Amino acid sequence: MKNIIIASTSTVHGQSYLEYILPTLKEFYKGIEEIVFVPYARPGGITHDEYTEIASKGFATIGIKVKGLHTFENPIDAIENAKGIFTGGGNTFVLVNALYENNIIEALQNAVNGGTPYLGTSAGSNICGQTINNTNDMPIVYPPSFKTLGFINFNVNPHYLDPIPDSTHMGETRETRIKEFHTYNSLPVLGLREGSWLEVKGEEIILRGEHSARLFLQGEEPKELNTNTLVSL
Repeated sequence: MKNIIIASTSTVHGQSYLEYILPTLKEFYKGIEEIVFVPYARPGGITHDEYTEIASKGFATIGIKVKGLHTFENPIDAIENAKGIFTGGGNTFVLVNALYENNIIEALQNAVNGGTPYLGTSAGSNICGQTINNTNDMPIVYPPSFKTLGFINFNVNPHYLDPIPDSTHMGETRETRIKEFHTYNSLPVLGLREGSWLEVKGEEIILRGEHSARLFLQGEEPKELNTNTLVSL
């Protein structure tokens, strides 16, 4: 049975890394001493070692060790034998390109569909959907495919931002970009606001956190989904 947390972000304003969700993660990874961290997204271009150190410090507060996937001689074996997995945020295109380069897409799908607990934040959440077409990131590399893990039957737009009243910014809003996506695609998109996450247990998906989420369906007006409610698409 799938056991997944799809979080909009790793860090909310004014808090340390993963602080807002650590009580949930302590229960989520209960009984697990070490998890495998996928550092491929490299936020800001930091190294895999630097990123793993950040994740390690966050999880140390709940007594869990973190080992970077890049340190294993065989990444496929590492995923297959992991007790828990965490994929951090950064650039989604860089992340997906590395997943394909290391041939671990199928290994991740098999492990997580088989019940290995999986946490994704930001880019690590983007890859839980059907494609990465709704990422906010710049395409600084060109992965072999935009198709990803497909743990849920819709796409996620992490860090979803609502339009700011009286803003002088003339660029497109997130809502505008998602509506552009729907002129060519029928796949539903869920805008996850900062500090919110999806709890996936088997085929059941529940919105958690302090905020509602914004659901976009092709040809329809966006809808607000309240927290602690079932996401059924």
